[in-house]
Amino acid sequence: MSPINRLDLDRIFKNLDKNNNGRITIAELQNLLHGIGIQTTSEELEKLVGRSNLDYVDFLFFYEAIADPRDADDEEDLRKAFEVFDFDGDGFISCEELKMVLTKMGLWEKKSGDDCRDMIHVYDKNLDGLLDFDEFKDMMMTMNYNAENKRLNYVN
Repeated sequence: MSPINRLDLDRIFKNLDKNNNGRITIAELQNLLHGIGIQTTSEELEKLVGRSNLDYVDFLFFYEAIADPRDADDEEDLRKAFEVFDFDGDGFISCEELKMVLTKMGLWEKKSGDDCRDMIHVYDKNLDGLLDFDEFKDMMMTMNYNAENKRLNYVN
């Protein structure tokens, strides 16, 4: 599976489905991607998705296709994902940046800063309170492995 669990994906889908018709449009998906720093045209996105709107199952398949770090161009894809989280471009993901991106994705519901620091601490090898690219890569690979084996994605 993927680093984001099904409950979170369900919440993202519901947040995107503004008219509650069980489908999201390319425009709604594009707004989410733009909100987290991924720039794409609606034409590119529709070509990638293969249709003008997605139901929940289509959305899950789309997410799996873009989130699996084992696919070709792993390093480049992970670098792009890292850049989304590294909002200020300083080469590190701080607790504030992590919260900001998770909030934009609809995955952060007024959790305390301690939860965020705990999430980072699990993968922070040098204990500086930040994630560099290698730590982020380890986190993504570990989260993916754990989810595929039906283990908790985040273990403190």
